[in-house]
Amino acid sequence: MKSKNIGKKKLRKTTVKKSTKMKAIHKTAKSNFNENDSDEIEEDMPSYMNEVDEDDLEDEGEKHKQDLEKLKQSDPEFYKFLQENDKKLLDFNLSDEEVDDDQSESGNAKDREVHEPEENLEVASDESDYEADDADETKLKDSRIITHKLLKVWSTDIHTDKTNKTIIALIQAFHAALNTVTTQEEIQEPAIFKVEGSAVFNGVIQLCVLELGPAIRRFLGIHQGSKMPAHKCKKFIKIKRVLKGYFTDLLKLLLGVTSSNIQTVLLKHLHYMSGLLVSYPNITKSLVKQLVHLWGTGDDSIRVLAFFCILRITNNQQVAVLETVLKAMYMTYVKNCKFVTFKGLAAINFMRRSLVELFALDANYAYQHVFLYIRQLAIHLRNAITVNKAENVQSVYNWQFISSLQLWGNLLSVCYNKKTMQSLVYPFIQICIGTIKLVPTAQYYPLRFHVVQIMMDLAKETGVFIPVMPFLLEVLTTCDFNKKHQKVSMKPLHFTCLLRLSKSQLQENGFKDMVIETVYGQLLECLSAQSHTLAFPDLSLICITQIKTFLKNCKNPNYTRKFKQFIEKVEQNSQFIEKERSKSTFNITDFKQIDGFETQIKIKGTPLSTFFENWNKLRTIKKNKQLTNNEEIGDYDIPTIKRSKKDMNKAGGPVELFPSDSDDEGDEGENKNRKKRGKRGGKNVKKRSADESGPIEDTGEKDIVEDIEMADW
Repeated sequence: MKSKNIGKKKLRKTTVKKSTKMKAIHKTAKSNFNENDSDEIEEDMPSYMNEVDEDDLEDEGEKHKQDLEKLKQSDPEFYKFLQENDKKLLDFNLSDEEVDDDQSESGNAKDREVHEPEENLEVASDESDYEADDADETKLKDSRIITHKLLKVWSTDIHTDKTNKTIIALIQAFHAALNTVTTQEEIQEPAIFKVEGSAVFNGVIQLCVLELGPAIRRFLGIHQGSKMPAHKCKKFIKIKRVLKGYFTDLLKLLLGVTSSNIQTVLLKHLHYMSGLLVSYPNITKSLVKQLVHLWGTGDDSIRVLAFFCILRITNNQQVAVLETVLKAMYMTYVKNCKFVTFKGLAAINFMRRSLVELFALDANYAYQHVFLYIRQLAIHLRNAITVNKAENVQSVYNWQFISSLQLWGNLLSVCYNKKTMQSLVYPFIQICIGTIKLVPTAQYYPLRFHVVQIMMDLAKETGVFIPVMPFLLEVLTTCDFNKKHQKVSMKPLHFTCLLRLSKSQLQENGFKDMVIETVYGQLLECLSAQSHTLAFPDLSLICITQIKTFLKNCKNPNYTRKFKQFIEKVEQNSQFIEKERSKSTFNITDFKQIDGFETQIKIKGTPLSTFFENWNKLRTIKKNKQLTNNEEIGDYDIPTIKRSKKDMNKAGGPVELFPSDSDDEGDEGENKNRKKRGKRGGKNVKKRSADESGPIEDTGEKDIVEDIEMADW
């Protein structure tokens, strides 16, 4: 009944609206007539009304038709306007009131279906509306929960589906999995799906890591090895927004994960997906910062993977990313070089080499940064020389300054073939020489050796002559090697992780041994690099004379033996060069023939270079043994002898493995024990003491040898 009343009310409203429309149309029609036309209508209307009775006109629809026909004749333009804009008014047949009466009496089949309900209707309660909504919500929730079956369906569909539906579903599932890990405050967008359980979480991430990258490439039509960016593909618009959300989620996951195994998997996946990051420059900058952080703080494998990701991203987006990458990586390198230890030395060397590789990508662009950083080092050195305070000296004599010198020395040796970087070699060498001369005392000999090694490596790679030997020969003249040491060092000193020596280390014998060994090795390396040149006999003459004076003054046979061997090898090499030089007929000014002569001798090999190669192999083996601490590890493998129970009972206790050296002390100790125990014990005590002092009986049983455990100590 309610529905019938509502239907009637609606029909009445519609009829009222239609009647008002009709009146408005009549008004507009009259207003649009011309003045002449209106006079004609007023004259015609009475005769027209007399001809036709009002009773014959049963409905207003026929009147309306007649009015429209007159309108067509009087104002055809307005009639055309009505035909184009509102045809329903022109096709009007019946009035609204008659339609209502006809429908109420006779009725129409279609209207009955809408407005007349069935006789037996169930009255719905108020709670039924809410029950239906709850059922729909539960169905939706059940459909949103990710299960193993759904993951299997996705894993098969992603290979066959040519649309973007499976890709979008996987990315949304990845977002849902990430929301389970993050807090509610950090969640920016709610997830469509729901992930429950760690197994489903791992399955979603595994499926995304393994299958998502190849599926996106197949969808976009990017073949393997093609360098076409993703945003130039036609179908990229369909996954642009979703892929951006995936990269942001991947960045969040990299920020939150601490496990090295998960980080390696994610970094490998990011390395594969890094080609698609060209279309998202804003995300790449934040990703690069996180990768640089992992490159500076992660494990060895994570550092390598992070560097590969950075290298690939910078190759793809060199213009946009290179500046931020170089600045961030240099700052992290300097921070990690604050303290140098044997454990962190390998990581620092890897960071330096990888940073050199990134600077070498574009030498012209890198020149601006390298110039500023070398200038900054020169300013620190100038302040230390002019002010001459402990704080300013400490700003130069630290590991960050020396590590940056090592970095720029390696970079200049790699990029020396480019003209822009050649101009930085001279100021760099001047900074190195200034750091050595700042505090030339024995306390800073390790720092001197580090800087000399930087200059020697640069001279080897570039072929530039750098005067290094005076700084090494100065050590032999300034330090007194005849003075006896006050302390004996149990372990040998290593200058690899030292810049400054303490006063106690200067008094040890290991200090002098290490100084002689490093001077000997660096002089040998320096002269072997120049052993193929024509000027070698003249170059080595000053070195030989100063070493001979050192041999006269030094009284330690171990030191003199080394340098006598050194002089023999150098003189042998100089004689070899003089013989080869006597055979040549070219002029001294002909540099091309001189270069050819030196390259031939270098290919053949010189006596000093072959000797240095053999000596260097033995030195590296010795260094590796000392760095791995093989001797200390070997001390823990001392076996112990454990007697059987029979021997323990006979001997009355365990046998001393390390008895005292003097027999008198042992006898006195035994006599004391006998006096003390004699009052209490009697005969059995004497027999036991005699057995302890006597030899151990051999019963023929094998001794059980076991390793000492840490708990036994």
